[in-house]
Amino acid sequence: MRRRLGTTFQSLTVRNYRLFASGQLIKLIGVWMQFIAQDWLVLQLSGDSATALGFVTALQFFPILVLSLYGGRLADRHDKRKLLVVVAAMWSVQVTTLAVLIATGAVQLWHVFMFAALLGTVNAIETPVRQSFVSELVGTTLLPNALSLSGATFNSARVVGPAIAGLVIAGFGIGPVFVTSAALSLSPLVSLLRMRPSELHRDGLPSRADRREASTLDGLRYAWRRPDLLLPIVMIGIICAVGFNFGITLAVLAKTTYHTGAASFGLFTTVLAAGSLCGALASSGRRSRPSVYVVIGAAVAFGVLETAVGLVSGYWLVVLLLLPTGFSMIFFAQAANQRVQLGTDPAYRGRVMALYVLVFLGTTPVGGPLVGWLAETFGAPVSIWGGGLLSLATALGALAVQLRSSGDRLTMRVRPLPRFSVSAAPSTIARLEEPAGIR
Repeated sequence: MRRRLGTTFQSLTVRNYRLFASGQLIKLIGVWMQFIAQDWLVLQLSGDSATALGFVTALQFFPILVLSLYGGRLADRHDKRKLLVVVAAMWSVQVTTLAVLIATGAVQLWHVFMFAALLGTVNAIETPVRQSFVSELVGTTLLPNALSLSGATFNSARVVGPAIAGLVIAGFGIGPVFVTSAALSLSPLVSLLRMRPSELHRDGLPSRADRREASTLDGLRYAWRRPDLLLPIVMIGIICAVGFNFGITLAVLAKTTYHTGAASFGLFTTVLAAGSLCGALASSGRRSRPSVYVVIGAAVAFGVLETAVGLVSGYWLVVLLLLPTGFSMIFFAQAANQRVQLGTDPAYRGRVMALYVLVFLGTTPVGGPLVGWLAETFGAPVSIWGGGLLSLATALGALAVQLRSSGDRLTMRVRPLPRFSVSAAPSTIARLEEPAGIR
């Protein structure tokens, strides 16, 4: 057990990463508290409008469509740590201003929309920089573990944040949630300032003069010429747009389908996040680039489970199914992230990860309003199982494309136990690519 725990949390032995992870965890707890309170506030101010909820989600993520590629170019041109200090300060100022408006009772619906767009703008710059900065904290050897622990940090906050937010909203109202989030937002700023720049891993980066020439178009060309990067990026884009909208669907499911309050919404979100945390920890032991079939297999599992969540009838059945759904969701996202990062040259990592972030988060403005409209028109269960079926279709389509392009063969055995396996084509073996088999 000690050996397993030591392997799982190995990246935390690095001081700079330990500061980074702790700062992010504290901030993200506040962010998830704010997200829960924001969704509940929008429903209150709009008269339970799922369309308004989808609109504020779209505003929050729309800047990613416009600015994330620019953020990736900044990451490849400049000092990532200094960039993160600037955006952390900007985030804290904006969250504090919104908290003051809510605490004083002056907030209106358009205020929420405006700050969703402003915070989304900061997030569009910060996310690709933060994603590509992880490799500088731990180096290539520990990068798979560090990425998994970053996912575990994110999902730990998703467990703690919604649970606290639901209790605070039920007992004290929405205002204290935003005030707490504003206070916690200072944590990453303090952590970044305490880091030791001399201990960062920057050996594989181009010279400062060469980095000034980094262009967005070159990064897009690099990704386009790499089918092994392009397939997981396309999968993430489609599945996130149609299947990763639980912030909308679970809020509407709790309030309009089961006629419950913020505590139930918090429970749904917490169980989903608990499963996600388990999925992140399950991938933390990975030491090499995951196979494309690991990515596809996790996406298939997610599509099946999300469809089941939408089809079942019964409050506690939904709660039960949300646990493995969260597991498969983050396991798929982590595997795709690791496959992209570990397959990218360090000189292009910021721009490629900006493209990844663009499709991971930037497709939400497309899917968010549609899912909100479906939930409001046909009910939350329809929007959930519809997203699950589309996610499943995307995964199966990716499987077909991969098998056809590689010449690999998919086989199934029924006895003694059902099992799928992939046999690599001779040309694939000759190229000495990683094993593709997955049960």
